[in-house]
Formats: sequence, C-alpha cells, structure tokens
Amino acid sequence: MALRPYVVSATDAIITAVRAEVADYQLPLQGNFGTRITQGVTYALGQFVGLLGSDTDLPDTRIYAELGRVEHRHGRTLAALQTAYQVGTRTAWQAIGDSPAAKGLPPAAIFALAEALFSYVEQLSAASVAGWAEEESMRAGSVQARRHTLVEALVRRPPVAQAEIERLVTAAGWTPPARVAALVVDDAVGVAARIPGAIAADLEPAGIAVVPAVREGFADAVRAAVRGRAVLGPAVPLAEVHRSAARAQSAWTAHAAGLLTRDPEPLLLADTHLVELLLVGAPDLAADLRERVYGPLADMPAGAAERSVETLRAWLDAHGDVATAAATLHVHPQTVRYRLASLREIYGDALDDPARRLELTIALRTPEP
Repeated sequence: MALRPYVVSATDAIITAVRAEVADYQLPLQGNFGTRITQGVTYALGQFVGLLGSDTDLPDTRIYAELGRVEHRHGRTLAALQTAYQVGTRTAWQAIGDSPAAKGLPPAAIFALAEALFSYVEQLSAASVAGWAEEESMRAGSVQARRHTLVEALVRRPPVAQAEIERLVTAAGWTPPARVAALVVDDAVGVAARIPGAIAADLEPAGIAVVPAVREGFADAVRAAVRGRAVLGPAVPLAEVHRSAARAQSAWTAHAAGLLTRDPEPLLLADTHLVELLLVGAPDLAADLRERVYGPLADMPAGAAERSVETLRAWLDAHGDVATAAATLHVHPQTVRYRLASLREIYGDALDDPARRLELTIALRTPEP
C-alpha cells in the first residue's frame, strides 16, 4: 500500500506531539515509560495499516488494555491517555494528509480513510478504558476485602490485640476517627459508602458498619444514609467498638423479634432501649417482673385488666400526677382516682414504696414472652 511508509514514519512525530501536549507524559523516553509509549504507537500504526481495506476485527487489543491498567496503577485518571489518543490521531492524520500518496486520492477515499482511522483509535481507546476499569474493580475489591477483615477484627470478642488492629487499619487504608459507633444493617457496605469515613462488612445475620461519631448529631447522617431497618450502637473509642457492636447486635435481635416497639423509626438507637435490652438478656428476671404486674390482674375481665395496666403505666410515667395521667389517657381525673383506688387494693403499699414503684415501672416495659 502506497500510504504505509508515511503512516509508519509518523511514529516519532506522534511521540513528540504527545510528550509536548500531555503534561503527564513529559518524561524521558527511558525505562518502562519509553518502552510502553514507543511500543504502543509503533504497534498501533502498523496494525492500522495492516487492517486497511479489510473487514477484519482488531486482532489484539491487550497492549492498549494494559496501558489503561498502567495508568490506574500510577494513580492517574484516563484523561491523560485519552488526550494522548486524540493528539496521536491528529498527528497521524496530518502525516497522511501531507504524504504524496494521499494527494491523488479522490474525496470519497479520503473520507473513508479518515473514518477508518478515527474508528480504529476509538477501539484502542475503548480497550484502555476497559483495562482501567478492570484494575479499578480489582483494587476496589481488594480494599473492601481488607476492610471486611478489619471490621471483623474490630467487633470480635474478646478484643483483638491493639497491635493487630493497627496493622489491619494500615492495610485497609483507613484513617480511624477518635470515636466511632457500630451500625447493624442489612446492606452495610452500601450504607457505609454513603457515610464519609465509614467502613463495613456484610456479615451474618446482619452487616456491621463502623461509622465516625466525632460530631454531635452524627446519628442524623447515619439516618439519612440508611434505607431500611438499622440499629445504631453507642459512640465509643475505637478500641471499644466491639462493645458498641454487641449493644447494637443485641438490639437488632430483639427488634427483629418484635420486643422493642417504642421506636417506630427505621433507625433504632440502641441506647434508648437499655432497660428492655437488660431484661431481654435475663428472661427469668423479666418473667418475674411481669408477674408482679399481671399476676394480680389474672382474675379480672380482660377489658378491666387492660384499663388497669394503662392507668398504672400513665400514673407511674406522670410521677404520680393524676391530672397528667388523666390527660394522657383522655379521661377525667376522677376516673383515674377511681382506678387508682382499685389498684391500691391490688398492689397495696407497692404504689407508695419508691423501690416497688421502680419495679412496677420496669415490669410494665418488659417485653412480652
């Protein structure tokens, strides 16, 4: 083909133009860099000439996929490489247009040649994009794997040695905040991606994210990131994140069993349910406390027993204020006094003894078995 020598001879011009116009490639043509750029341009031009006039697909794009991977490994985006492709295409087309062999070509042939060149370079560019994306995927997967290992170690009981935690933190490329909180949620990795500085592991029966808790109102940022049911443990130093995780996991299990019903929000704050969690962890004690309240009412009609429990709860919550309890129940204060008289007959001095009243208050919050 008459154009071959002119296309192939454009190698030096393309390399010079790329190094002059792309700042990231203004390096000496030595070592791996010099080899890559020279080999890439030479091979591209030779392959292009060989494909002219045929319908054959690109026989091999591995070298250009590798260029994309190399860019990623050097911490660069694809911007420099894409610009290099554009500069190289323009320089190659100038070399073709200035060649004596192109002077006698009809316009249709010129247009076909230009279309072939631009289409060819697009395929090379696509191969580099794919290589860069593959490297990014592998790197992201590797980072997440290391962070998964770190989260598992952070929440393990008994706690992992501090030296091992520090090693895992470094390997995970994570800068730990001074204080953190454990978040138990199904899609922990997805949620952590929406919370700056968080890391996560999708564990069983639910994932755990370790979220920064250095600012007041950090729970609001967590609340905005979750999409479904989640439980947030208390804020603790990093060395105690296992304690936050244990609290959140305990609340998650109780919440899933329907034992924590006071908080209708998707994000449940474990520390707002400490009494319930204490009792969930001591079922025999919880059963005895429930008996203190419900046992003496066993012989009453169901409706009367329910009203007695509601009245007792409202009166205790109101610290013995009849008017406040009546407002809570939407009844007349005299109705509350009447019911309290019946309750005193049932519970006796327990309504006047501070310790016994505390027992009754806790018993009324005891989850049903």
